[in-house]
Amino acid sequence: MLKQLRNKKTAKKIWIVLAIIILPAFILWGSDSIIKNKGEPGYVGSIFGKRITITQYKDALDATRNQMIIQYGEDLAEIQKNINLESMAWERILLLSEANKRKITVEDKEIVDQIQGYPFFQRKGKFDNTIYDQMMQYVFRTQPRIFEEQTRENLKLSKLFKDVTREVKLSEKGIADSYRKSNEQVSLYYIVSQYSDFQKEINPFEGGLRDYFSKNSLKFKQPLSFNLEYVTLAAEGQDENVIKERIKKISARLGKNADFDKIAKELGLTSKETGFFGQADAIPGIGWSPQILALVSKAKVKEVLPFIYSDKDHYIIRLKERKEPAIPYYEEVKDKVRESFVREQAEDLAKKKIENCLKKLKEEYKIHPKVVNFEKTAKNFGLRTNYTDLFKYGSYIEGVGASDTFWTIAQNLKEEEFSDVIYMPSGFYIIKLKSRVAVDENKFNAEKTDFSEKLLDQKRTEVFYAFVLELKKKAQLF
Repeated sequence: MLKQLRNKKTAKKIWIVLAIIILPAFILWGSDSIIKNKGEPGYVGSIFGKRITITQYKDALDATRNQMIIQYGEDLAEIQKNINLESMAWERILLLSEANKRKITVEDKEIVDQIQGYPFFQRKGKFDNTIYDQMMQYVFRTQPRIFEEQTRENLKLSKLFKDVTREVKLSEKGIADSYRKSNEQVSLYYIVSQYSDFQKEINPFEGGLRDYFSKNSLKFKQPLSFNLEYVTLAAEGQDENVIKERIKKISARLGKNADFDKIAKELGLTSKETGFFGQADAIPGIGWSPQILALVSKAKVKEVLPFIYSDKDHYIIRLKERKEPAIPYYEEVKDKVRESFVREQAEDLAKKKIENCLKKLKEEYKIHPKVVNFEKTAKNFGLRTNYTDLFKYGSYIEGVGASDTFWTIAQNLKEEEFSDVIYMPSGFYIIKLKSRVAVDENKFNAEKTDFSEKLLDQKRTEVFYAFVLELKKKAQLF
């Protein structure tokens, strides 16, 4: 129980590596907020063939929530809208399993030092037992013994991170190139050709649209879709045994031909219906769930799925209807056919216009670089020109989008040179350098140490990210 913690004096302040480096990446990775029970009472799933109990999962969920409190404090309520605690709990279980395989251990003294180092447990720079007990009771709502074991696990994960990333190194060239990418600014002239500029020139006739549909019918194929009926049982704040009993009662009465809505009402619940949704869609009323979709795709109509468990809700779901993939009749999708046809034709026209413009620019450039009139040549082909303000790699260019492609190509352009045609989601472009603000070498040398440390953390996180993705694939945690 680490009773000695209550009597220890101030320890060196240590910020937990896990909170700073590992967990922010989990927010992006997430797998799914719904956990399925495979028909085995008391179990919510398995990792590498080892069954995970409801208790194990809830312990991981509590530990994950406490880690978020440590990391975000009073901002957690807002940030929690954008994170997936349930999926993070599964990742925690997975990574702890890997840490145990590697025989990673944590001494009691490390836990003492870690907890004493948290500033929110201190008064006047020293660990305060009263503050600690109060925060356990009112903020974390966790027994000290459990919090201390959660801290042991956190430190295990921190050591796992270090173990996986210990070989990550930076070269001098890599540091210099990354600094330049983060700090060098360029501004550009550009010619743009967007499909929307030429849509009005496309006037399809009925026969042409039917012919287009005939040749591209698979493009309009409607996917496998489902309609579910379900009831929700709130899990938060409810007694687990009571919930289990209610689930058993409902499941026992829901046969293939049972009236789902009637039974729900008799049990004081409200049944809901999702309406049809495709395999790649979020489930209306429930949310994005690859795991539910995996169950539904194998289920028969009127079949009740194994109950679905999440942090806040339990779901009992039955497949009400199923539509197989099918190519619709032309009349059913003719508006979509017209929209697709016009877009493709306009995009082809936009591409041809700018390719012809590029050809002309190259002819002029061969005569003499100074002869090239960027704006005039573009206008002769019905294209627009514009220019950007100074921007850095990773910024946003108004009307264009992400700057990464433009910035990277601009690095190889000399004065008066222009690029080949660049395809962007917003259209086709030709760019030309307007100005460049190079890196200040004195500033680079002054900031190099701090920059290198941040870059190294970033590289380590990328390596760990790839490691976790591979681990999740092996464990089928998706």
